[in-house]
Amino acid sequence: MKKIISVVGARPNFMKMAPVHKELSKYKSKIKHLIIHTGQHYSRGMSDVFFSELELPNPDIHLGVGSKSHAEQKARIMVEFEKIIIKEKPDLVMVYGDVNSTTAASIVSSKILSEEGRPVPVAHIESGLRSFDKSMPEEINRMITDILSEYLFVTEPSGVRNLRQEGIDEKKIFFVGNTMIDSLKFYLKKTAKSSILKELCISEKNYALATIHRPSNADSKVNLNKILNIFKSINKINPETEIVFPVHPRTLKMIEKFGLRKSFEEIKNLIITDPLGYLDFLKLTMNAKYVITDSGGIQEETTYLQIPCLTLRENTERPVTSEIGTNVICGLNERLITRKIREIESGKFKKGRTPRLWDGEAAKRIVKILLKKI
Repeated sequence: MKKIISVVGARPNFMKMAPVHKELSKYKSKIKHLIIHTGQHYSRGMSDVFFSELELPNPDIHLGVGSKSHAEQKARIMVEFEKIIIKEKPDLVMVYGDVNSTTAASIVSSKILSEEGRPVPVAHIESGLRSFDKSMPEEINRMITDILSEYLFVTEPSGVRNLRQEGIDEKKIFFVGNTMIDSLKFYLKKTAKSSILKELCISEKNYALATIHRPSNADSKVNLNKILNIFKSINKINPETEIVFPVHPRTLKMIEKFGLRKSFEEIKNLIITDPLGYLDFLKLTMNAKYVITDSGGIQEETTYLQIPCLTLRENTERPVTSEIGTNVICGLNERLITRKIREIESGKFKKGRTPRLWDGEAAKRIVKILLKKI
């Protein structure tokens, strides 16, 4: 029997892993799958609730790393994960996305040699994405992980191009689709259980959904003030549009640090909530008039759901969402954002289409490949 370890640490990882775990569970006679939760996201709202909603088993091992600086967090994960690798001797380590847990586990796996003198192979789910902005910690994580990986599972054509240009062996690259979309498609019907619209006293297509968590936005008083003005602009364009703003703990901390909490709370029609579970957030996304975000995964989800998305970044590592999807890269350009909101309100916003292989079958393709290879 082969042993595979999945390493997760933050909420996007859980959505990407869930369909892979479900598919691996079909082969219990051949594969033992262990889930290691590093604890990079450690609160119930950012972590535990996702395991229950995604119908995942409790992690086999919880490292409990918690919130630290990038260096300290990676270091602690590496120290603890090394012990697990030595003890469990896995045949494969699977990592997801671009968080610190992903890179830390990849580095450790590449350093520990098996009895045959080879490092533990790494499979990277969501390989090849590039923003070409090295000021983003996630970009460094993506690059390092891809260099160290033996199996690079790609979500969109740009990922294949990027890996080829970086000299990655063609035999390691597999264009399989997007496991995030696997999860979204599978759980879409279950959003009927969510009463979040009723709880927030909002109605379908009558609100904007906003999420902010990138350091470039959340850690800058100047940029948070720009976002404040963007929210005010929404009210000017259509005073009837509610703005639902589930606040990431990091963003709330900085809003309070910069003395901006009262300014946000005074914005008309702004509904501030705690972080939400997967089903509640999915329900909000699929019924929003439009979404304003700096998240990567939400760019993908809105493209699949055909919901207009305005991304408050200067770049994206997911270009397919803006090339053929419903996403527009706006930065913090208030004039551009205002123009796009007016297009949405008047029904003139672009119509996107679903990218190739975003069909809910990515996990099946991944597991089929691994069963042949390991």
